[in-house]
Amino acid sequence: MLTEKQYKLLMFINKMTKETGCSPSFDEMKNAIGLKSKSGIHALIAALEEREFIRKLPHKARALEVLRLPKFKPAAIIEEEKKREIALSHSAAQIPLYGKIAAGTPIEAIANETETISVPFEMVAKGRYYALKIEGDSMIEAGIMNGDTAIIKKADTAESGAIVVALVDNTEATLKILQKKGDEVWLVPCNKEYQTKKLSADRVKVQGILSSIIRQYQ
Repeated sequence: MLTEKQYKLLMFINKMTKETGCSPSFDEMKNAIGLKSKSGIHALIAALEEREFIRKLPHKARALEVLRLPKFKPAAIIEEEKKREIALSHSAAQIPLYGKIAAGTPIEAIANETETISVPFEMVAKGRYYALKIEGDSMIEAGIMNGDTAIIKKADTAESGAIVVALVDNTEATLKILQKKGDEVWLVPCNKEYQTKKLSADRVKVQGILSSIIRQYQ
């Protein structure tokens, strides 16, 4: 079982290498886990390396590779998460969590009012909201990744340029940028590998406007 600081450092290194493609600096690691000296970081890295959670890459400055993640969390981390959950439950709103938004699935088909998620009140201050799991990579250039949770404000109209949940032909729900072009509606992806859908306005119904994105790091 890892210590609390070993666990936090390992998870931080894993998160940063996935996000940036390189290891965090010693200063970043020191600040992330609240240590005052770099010597403490060296000791933690040595312990993780000895237990084969990480290894140093040869011929590269400050390069670390995460070999594996622990199966269990330290008791202190579990307790910390419980306290966070309790605090969140007292300062958060519950909104319905629908299923994955993917081509060919209308929102009504994945709606499940019994499953909810907690979100900060300031994220859903006015209006009615629901959450959707994002599936696919058609919006990655807008920072919307596969596996993200999208917080959607319910709406049946939207301004041109908004990111919306659009229902096409009453069968296909998708999250795209809405562009109004005369009698047409364009549904624009944020990934050069995907094409813009150009449709007559009567084929498209707005079902909500993107409010925010929640991302969970493993």
